[in-house]
Parts: sequence; C-alpha cells; structure tokens
Amino acid sequence: MSDSTFEPKIIGFFCNWCTYAGADLAGVSRLQYPPNIRVIRVMCSGTMSPHHVLRAFQKGADGVLIGGCHIGDCHYLRGNYMTLKRMRFLQDLLKFTGFEPGRLHLEWISAAEGPKFAQTVRDFTEKIKNMGPARLKRAPKAA
Repeated sequence: MSDSTFEPKIIGFFCNWCTYAGADLAGVSRLQYPPNIRVIRVMCSGTMSPHHVLRAFQKGADGVLIGGCHIGDCHYLRGNYMTLKRMRFLQDLLKFTGFEPGRLHLEWISAAEGPKFAQTVRDFTEKIKNMGPARLKRAPKAA
C-alpha cells in the first residue's frame, strides 16, 4: 500500500460529558472531519487504562486520540488529572518499546467546542497519515 492511499485507523476514547458531547455538536453542526476515527465513549477520561490504549494499537490502530474535560471541569472532580499521569506513563512506554509516541494524543475538548473537535480530528488524522502505517500490526491468522 502506498502512502498516498494509506487511510489511518484511529481509535478515539472520549469522555461522555465533554469530548463525546463536543463530537455530537460537531455532527449536528455538520462540521466536516475525516471518517477515520472510531469513537469509544467512556464515562471519564480518567477511567482509561493504559491496557486499553495498548490493546488498540495491538489490534491494528494507527493512532489513538483521548479526549476529556478541561482541567478543573471534570464531572468526577479529578479524572483528568489521572489522565495526565497515565498519558505521561504511556508516552514513556511507547518510546521505550520503539513505537512512535506521536501516535497517541490527548486533547481537552468541552461539550461546547464542536469546531475544536472537528479540527483536532482533522489535524490528528493528517499527522498519522504523514507518519504512515503503524509498525505494530497483528499478524493475519493463517488459513
């Protein structure tokens, strides 16, 4: 597959209260963004286990986008602080394993920021396209 035809697979883990609602606003506002992202709604970005992110990459994701409430606006009070700690850990883990840490991105997007959501998805998709396919792909099952 050439880089010009490469379409990245991106998994988005989005906070139910903010980023997911921002995605909904982008949709009802008919804002355009690439269809490369598959959204998984979580109650809080702070509930995201590093296991979920690593599993997404293992299953063939080229990029993972995590979205949560702005710092200080978490509906569960301190969830986004936990997300920051986990992101630092995951970035270091990805570097250690030789995986490009730029394939993992965290963005704070509120429910009222539909345009920011659409722009974030556009930017991240373009970044992943420029990086090319992820090296860590699951081997196809033998017939």
